Amino acid sequence: MAGASRWPRNLRGIALLLFLMAGIAFAAHARTTPQALAEVALADLPKEAQDVHALVGKGGPFPFDRDGVVFGNREKLLPAKPSGYYHEYTVRTPGVKSRGGRRLVCGGPAKSPDACYYTDDHYRSFRKIRP
Repeated sequence: MAGASRWPRNLRGIALLLFLMAGIAFAAHARTTPQALAEVALADLPKEAQDVHALVGKGGPFPFDRDGVVFGNREKLLPAKPSGYYHEYTVRTPGVKSRGGRRLVCGGPAKSPDACYYTDDHYRSFRKIRP
């Protein structure tokens, strides 16, 4: 009898756990879908970002050795694409001697990307660039 009286409580606990897991999964999915990304007009970006965007269209030359390397999208904030799809480029930050935290990440063909994204917080958030 003791086992029979505990079953409903266990069932409620399992149901609650499943509900919470589903909520977390939904929130993660909503955060990573392309529709969830904010957009920004190219003209509204800092001049340094606009300059890098123009260099991407020309194929360079880029000022940093790491410019153009594959961006792995480990944060999964950008739309899921095959490995090697995204490439990152440094956007200079005035007054900062290192590469800083500003980047453009573009996906698709090198000189005519399908889409570019801007981050000013070193990959914690992205905004899709509207031409």
